[in-house]
Amino acid sequence: MPKPSNDAITRFYKKEAPEDVRQAVAEGSKKDILTDGYPYDKLMDRAEYGAALDALQIELVKCQAWVHRSGARLAIVFEGRDAAGKGGTIKRFRENLNPRVARIAALAKPSDREAGQWYFQRYVQHLPTSGEIVLFDRSWYNRAVVEHVFDFCTPAQRETFFAQTPRFEEMLVEDGIVLVKLWLNVGRAEQLRRFLKRENDPLKQWKLSQVDVEGLSRWDAYTDAISETFARTHTEIAPWTIVRSDDKRRARLNAIRAVLSRVPYDGRDESVLEIDPKVAGGPELWLNGA
Repeated sequence: MPKPSNDAITRFYKKEAPEDVRQAVAEGSKKDILTDGYPYDKLMDRAEYGAALDALQIELVKCQAWVHRSGARLAIVFEGRDAAGKGGTIKRFRENLNPRVARIAALAKPSDREAGQWYFQRYVQHLPTSGEIVLFDRSWYNRAVVEHVFDFCTPAQRETFFAQTPRFEEMLVEDGIVLVKLWLNVGRAEQLRRFLKRENDPLKQWKLSQVDVEGLSRWDAYTDAISETFARTHTEIAPWTIVRSDDKRRARLNAIRAVLSRVPYDGRDESVLEIDPKVAGGPELWLNGA
């Protein structure tokens, strides 16, 4: 079966990847954390992870019940590096929730009509209504990072985005929407390891796009764009939570905790909601682990 990527990931790994990245991928075992500076050397124990996830799933169901009963509106933005684990994290959020209450908004490339609209317009129609949770699998922040790195928008369009975003998000929050913005970050060697695994897995090859392939050689451009995004859109009313996702298990748990900690739902069990500050926190984590 031909690979959609035509072995482009493997070729990058063998011929273009920085030597330290290639060496980390080659020498790291399945359970090793490849990113220097990550606070843990090994993946979280599977049994410990399972028990913690089960407890948080109960909290998510409590949160859903409160949202539905109270008429609250919860919007969760999932952003991050390619292969940082956004899809897997979203799956753990939703697997025990009612799809009529909690839905995913994963928008495709804008149509010609949408491209001619106010940039935020197509996202506005997917915002939660009363008693609803919406999980944005990527969001309006496409313009800040991916569109910029690949020249899909002009510098003027991006400047307009940065000027409008804090006001746009402030309006959402002032109107009563609980807005949580999560950025999942992954180190370069771990990202490449995950891409290589996808390239060779027929069940996951669909996750690879041409943008993913070309983005491998634009790591530094992504880093600069992400840094500027945090500097210009991390606000008191709509802060970013950075989740270091080199260990997917710790990332999923702390992403869920970060969201639940922002929602005043009834009957919460505070003992399972404590966020690991080494894994999830403000942009200072980005500065330490980009």
